[in-house]
This record gives sequence, C-alpha cells and structure tokens, in this order.
Amino acid sequence: MAKPLTVLGLETSCDETAAAVVRGFPPGPGTILSNITYSQIAEHRPYGGVVPEIAARAHVELIDGLIERALDAAELDLGDMDAVAATAGPGLIGGVMVGLTSAKALALAAGKPLIAVNHLEAHALSARLCGHVEFPFLLLLISGGHCELVEAAGLGRYRRYGATIDDAVGECFDKVAKLLGLPYPGGPQIEKLARNGIAKRISLPRPMLGREGAEFSFSGLKTAVRQLVTKHQPLSEDVKADIAASVQAAIVEVVSDRVRHAMWRFREVYGGDREFPFVAAGGVAANRAIREQLAAVAKSELFSLHLPPLELCTDNAAMVAWAGLERLAAGLTDSLDAPPRDRWPLETMHA
Repeated sequence: MAKPLTVLGLETSCDETAAAVVRGFPPGPGTILSNITYSQIAEHRPYGGVVPEIAARAHVELIDGLIERALDAAELDLGDMDAVAATAGPGLIGGVMVGLTSAKALALAAGKPLIAVNHLEAHALSARLCGHVEFPFLLLLISGGHCELVEAAGLGRYRRYGATIDDAVGECFDKVAKLLGLPYPGGPQIEKLARNGIAKRISLPRPMLGREGAEFSFSGLKTAVRQLVTKHQPLSEDVKADIAASVQAAIVEVVSDRVRHAMWRFREVYGGDREFPFVAAGGVAANRAIREQLAAVAKSELFSLHLPPLELCTDNAAMVAWAGLERLAAGLTDSLDAPPRDRWPLETMHA
C-alpha cells in the first residue's frame, strides 16, 4: 500500500450510537483519529433493558450529528475517507438499518466503497486495532447478547467451539441486578457491589463446569438467585453484597473453565508448543475479576492474553471502522443493496 487506509465507521446495533475514523494497515495496530459514542443508557434505564423502538428512534436523531463530530475531530472530510463502514448485523434490526442506510448514503454521495461489517467480527478484530495480533487466535466474546468461544483462523474465517445454550453472561448480570433492585445496566453494578461481599457465604451452582466442550449456560444460576432473593426477603445490604460476590465468583469460575477447554481444543487443531494469542472482547470483558482470571488461565495454558482497553470492549465505532479497513485492504467491499441482519453468525461469513 502506498499510504495507510482511512475509514469512517458507524455503529448502531444496540443502544450506542457511534461514529469514528481510524487509519492504518492490517494487521495493526491502527490509529484512532476520532471515536465519538453516545450511550442511550439513561433512555432505557426506566425500562430495565433496551427498548428497540426507543433505540432506533434515538439513532435516527443522533447519527448525522455524530458523523459530523467524528469527521471534525479527525480534522478530515468525507472525501478523505477510503471507505465507509457500518455494522450490518447482528443486532436490533431497526438500529442496524439506521447506521447501514446512513453509510450507504455517504458512500454513494462521496463515491466511496461501502463495507458492511459483522458486529461480532468488529469485536474480534478490535485487538488487532490496539496491538499486533496475528491469526490464528482464540476469541472469547462476552457481552449482553453474545457468549461464545471462537477460533479465528483468518479474516472472515471463524469456527465456533461453543456458545451459551440460554442466557449470555451480560444478560445474566442484568437479570441478577434487577432481582437485587440494582439499576440497569447490571454488570457494572454487580461488580461494584461484589467488592463489599463475601462470596463463600452464598452457595450458587456452576452450570457446565468441568463438562467436555466449550458451551455455556447461565439460566440455572439466575434461577438460583431468584430463589435466594425470595427466601431472604427483605434483603439486607450485606446479603445483597454477598449474593453479588457469589454470582460474580460463579461466573468467573465457569468462564475460565470453558476457556480452558477451548484452549485445549485450539491446541489440538494447531499443535506445537508455541504461544498463541487469546483475545477477550465484548462489554463483559471490562469486568476486572474476569480479566484477572483470564490472565491466569492464559498464562497457565501458554496463551498470550489480548484485552482491548475498556472503552473498546463495549460497542463503539472505532472497532467497526477497523474491521472495515481490514476488509477493504483484502479487497472485500459490498454493494449498496447489502442487507441489514438481525442474526449473522461469525462461522457463516466465509461461506
């Protein structure tokens, strides 16, 4: 390449409206020239979760202003972009349509290529934006809507080792927080409260612990907490803290066990004694207890842990722009009739 690529990225898959400009070469690291995010948490908090209609309407109202702010912060114009990228799925379909339609309009008006980005691939590649991470690597994707372990063999080439059979980790955190009377989003609230609790005072199940494979399950943990909450009414602050600490400890233990099984399988595929990259991404990867335990597991299994900074764990447009940049560098662009998708499994991308 004669010069680094510069890409504008848009993210509207859930309750963050975001626009960003990144520059660089694969495999990274890249440079984030701007990264503007508006979180709709305040709008959705009264409902205890994301309301799709409210989210889509907010995206419509915000997206144009955020695009302008992202370009201004990067001190660039639309004409300076090599491509326009946007999340095309998976996600809440109304929100996905807003971002993707905006990207199509910009690409058409400026005569730039369009990149329809898989939101999950954007999370996966965020580690390459932040540092030099070569393929193949093992990916743990943990968020409110996703919980899976994936082999990343190359750009667009993924094989899923295991996923949740019911609730995702972030969804479990949110539901437990609601049972404890904590505000949305629940993950940060549980983590904060857990610091004041003693996990050993409360016994909770560890679903799937020790089983073969890399599947997850968290509905049984949520049900056990509901029964505890009913039993201990009215809940004292001490009991709330102990429950939060026990829930976090159970999740940390289950996640680390499932990761270890996935690492064993990954090494069976690629063999050898060399160190392989292990990437953890998604909003729940911001949890400090989970990050610390993943570091210990990676070290014991001879994997190098790569964690995006906290602001790139949650949904953002910089990771979308970088995923678009990687696909553009590989000659992978999309037509203006690229469809929005509510579901788009990573393992279907290569086909």
